[in-house]
Amino acid sequence: MTDAERRLWNHFRQDQLGVRFRRQEPFEGFILDFVCYSAKLVIEIDGGQHADPSYGDASRDKKLQQLGFRVLRFWNNEVLENTVGVLERITEVLRQPPPPQPSPIEGEGTRS
Repeated sequence: MTDAERRLWNHFRQDQLGVRFRRQEPFEGFILDFVCYSAKLVIEIDGGQHADPSYGDASRDKKLQQLGFRVLRFWNNEVLENTVGVLERITEVLRQPPPPQPSPIEGEGTRS
């Protein structure tokens, strides 16, 4: 866990935001930095390697959004230098209702 992730986790684990987050959560072949299932919110803390488009963040975010999650990304230095602002942004998103359940991806619907 990076220093930035550790700093956010200290706020999340004390339930300061009123919801339960899980950290380093395996999900659909990914490891999510933080996820709140009840709010359908994924929070990713990115280091410099994420600036490279080949890293795959866009396709990962798209997949998570197709599954009904909102995704927030913050840079490590953003969390370390402006923790209050990052927490305010997360709180702002948590106040919004979670997105509606998406339609099944083609070929993954239920059969009657």
